[in-house]
Amino acid sequence: MQIKAAVVQAGAIPFDLEASLTKAERLIAEAGRQACELVVFPEAYLSAYPKGQDYGVSIGVRTPEGREEFRRYFDSSVQVPGPVTERLGKAAAQAGLHLVMGVIERDFGTLYCTVLFFGPDGGLLGKHRKLMPTAAERLVWGFGDGSTLPVYDTAIGNLGAVICWENYMPMLRMAMYGKKINLYCAPTADDRESWLPTMRHIALEGRCFVLTSCQVLRRGDFPEDYVCQIDGTPETLLMRGGSAIIDPLGRVLAGPLFDEEGILTATLDMGEITRGKLDFDVAGHYARPDVFQLTVNEAPQQPVNYVRPARG
Repeated sequence: MQIKAAVVQAGAIPFDLEASLTKAERLIAEAGRQACELVVFPEAYLSAYPKGQDYGVSIGVRTPEGREEFRRYFDSSVQVPGPVTERLGKAAAQAGLHLVMGVIERDFGTLYCTVLFFGPDGGLLGKHRKLMPTAAERLVWGFGDGSTLPVYDTAIGNLGAVICWENYMPMLRMAMYGKKINLYCAPTADDRESWLPTMRHIALEGRCFVLTSCQVLRRGDFPEDYVCQIDGTPETLLMRGGSAIIDPLGRVLAGPLFDEEGILTATLDMGEITRGKLDFDVAGHYARPDVFQLTVNEAPQQPVNYVRPARG
């Protein structure tokens, strides 16, 4: 079986959810016109990866201005499910493709860096919340748990996602391999030279197709009053992309693309997954469960549990 897949390298309109969503709908439609069956968007595409912002926080200090910046960020986030997921599902259905979309999800008073999955019928398959926000991301994002580590058995393959530096967590990767992932989506904000070798390693390690997508953002894409710790003119690149598609033997099929927006596509021969398993199956014949075993806790972690007395 062969499928056509795409990664979208584009910048959101930070903190403007409606404008970012409208742009996403246009890009999804374009991928559909190119007969793509799968399209992957970057991390935190709806509606902002707030690069360079510190929210006025230092040890023992929080500022009113930083709290207001968080309010703006929160107000541009996505309720799941909700009106935004309905529109994304409609866009996926109209384009006839599987959609993997990076969003900032809100749940009560907490934001999560989340990936949403949609089927070609427009249905919301589910989500993955980033388990481990990196460094200052922990100021504004909560921690996911094992209840959102899905791999979906779809008509085009086993589909899942690991976000940005989660890909440096060996046990998380192994959890995905154990679920037989073969369409491994890696939305990211990492635009460094070291990212592509990481993606090629994962493709080889998992004998899977890896689809990584990153934004292109300039200082001028953010509001004029955006407090950014990265100095520069409006044309200064804050995020330069690097999106790519890699096959199960680590060969780069598309990309990396830098410094500009675009939709990268590639035809994926799913038979390459099986061919690659001849000599290496990390969760199969190359595993040593007599020596190493991984236990994954997939129970949702609730901070408050209500126990009601049994009725007599």
